[in-house]
Amino acid sequence: MFQYKVGDRHRRMNLGAVSAVALTEARKTAANLYHRVKLGEDPAGDKAEAKIKAAETFAAVTSRFLEYKRTRLRPKTLSDLERHLLVHAKPLHGVALTKIERRDIATVIGAVADNAGAVTGNRVRTSLSTLFSWAMMHGLVDGNPTIGTARNREISRERVLAPAELRIIWNNLLEDHFGAIMRLLMLTGQRADEIAAVRWSEIDGRVIVLPSERTKNHRVHRVPLSAPARAILEAQPHRTNEAGRPRDLIFGHGEAGFSGWSQATGKLERQITQATGKPLPHWTPHDLRRTTATMMAELGVQPHVIEAVLNHASGHKGGVAGIYNRANYEREKAIALECWASHLLAIVSAPDDVIHELDEVADAKRNNSEISHRNKS
Repeated sequence: MFQYKVGDRHRRMNLGAVSAVALTEARKTAANLYHRVKLGEDPAGDKAEAKIKAAETFAAVTSRFLEYKRTRLRPKTLSDLERHLLVHAKPLHGVALTKIERRDIATVIGAVADNAGAVTGNRVRTSLSTLFSWAMMHGLVDGNPTIGTARNREISRERVLAPAELRIIWNNLLEDHFGAIMRLLMLTGQRADEIAAVRWSEIDGRVIVLPSERTKNHRVHRVPLSAPARAILEAQPHRTNEAGRPRDLIFGHGEAGFSGWSQATGKLERQITQATGKPLPHWTPHDLRRTTATMMAELGVQPHVIEAVLNHASGHKGGVAGIYNRANYEREKAIALECWASHLLAIVSAPDDVIHELDEVADAKRNNSEISHRNKS
């Protein structure tokens, strides 16, 4: 045992069992420790602190971080954060947080980008940076090793579905949860997770009222329901959970909204391929939102109304304009979505020759728009 004093406090350090450590070696160790004490160090305190830090592994701190975020994030955002830190960052789990360096972070981001794509790599990078920033605020680390790591170049998606593609998707959807959600996405232009987790308590007559905690910009968002959208919701039964209690959530099972997007979209793609003889070019449910916005603009809906429908805080409601312009455009949004619903239903029921003409008109408008944009640039 080595004993010393730091200020008014007595410290002791166990040098090892007599049967295992020779007396001469123990004295050498004690002499080295004595010199450290004379230099103002606290060997026992350093050892205890090192033991604490060694226990603060990436996995342990992540568990605390996710628990902190659990009531502060939307379910979809929390799910993404958990996947980034628990799955993609798994190589870091056993490493003490204070031992993780920029190279370790860069290695994880690079591996994710190679296996899951540049966009996912960037999202994992953001999640890691958020974790380390939180750890810094709580005194667990002195710096954020994510700073200085490279961001992957992202290519902005510009996929806008053609009228023929919308018709194919709509007409090959089944009368199930996924089919109802996809048709509501087409009719409303909302985000997939907002509709997948919509609740009966959020239906206020002819409007969906999304609370701030369920929207991306944390603002209450009112979505007027066209007649076809109301019909889809009214056709949904009030489901119960495993305990037999009524669920507030309209779609999905148990205590969560609809999930299983990959399986459902895969099944839809197989159905489309079987019905048409070939698959659609790659698309995602989020492309329906961009398509709705684009086609509403082609119908003459004003940009600020489209932004209000989509609940975008940029453009006409961004910056200073957003501070002073508090108009919600409720009436304009309702008219725009009714007009769009009528147009969409006409598309999905149109014969092939009409659809062909609609595709040609849409292509011509978008080509002219691109040429005009290039000329302005």
